[in-house]
Amino acid sequence: MHKRLTLAQLHIGQLARIQQVLDGPFKEKLLEMGCVPGVLIKPLFKAPLGDPIAYNLEEYTLSIRKSEARQIIVKPLDILFKDEQ
Repeated sequence: MHKRLTLAQLHIGQLARIQQVLDGPFKEKLLEMGCVPGVLIKPLFKAPLGDPIAYNLEEYTLSIRKSEARQIIVKPLDILFKDEQ
């Protein structure tokens, strides 16, 4: 069986496409903030203690906790931007 990858598991700079937002206490909030299937998302940086994490989502920066990021299933894309190579 194929293991699902969550947004919280991505490396900084790793581009992914949101596949699903799991049911849970933050689902509605995440959807309202633009975390919908099909959207491209990329971790930008972590707070000094590792939580929350800032993500580039479409044309804005979104900062969410790891507990929220674990509810978002993503598919990594094998693309590196020029400044990350």
